[in-house]
Amino acid sequence: MTVVLWHNPRCRTSREVLALIEGRGITPTIRFYLEDVPGVVELAEVIGRAGLSVRDAIRRKEPAFAARGLSDPALSDADLLEAMVADPILIERPFVIAPGGVRLCRPAALVVDIL
Repeated sequence: MTVVLWHNPRCRTSREVLALIEGRGITPTIRFYLEDVPGVVELAEVIGRAGLSVRDAIRRKEPAFAARGLSDPALSDADLLEAMVADPILIERPFVIAPGGVRLCRPAALVVDIL
């Protein structure tokens, strides 16, 4: 199985994860998810495989989070997923899909267990 990194090169943690993967001699498939945005179904699947809730996988620090009113507890997972797909900067990063599973690698060292 290929290792896939949902990568934002402007993110320090994402760059650290890439370095850890490459340091193990693995050349991952890099998905620039801000441009190659996952659909709602794919995003929900990856979040679920990582063992997270949708709220765990959304970036609360992004201005778009507050601007869209996404802290509202009445919003459903579907509402949040739609917002994340519409504005992918809201997707927490970096996600890694690897032979050992799927993980949101924050902190970066979490990637080692799934390679």
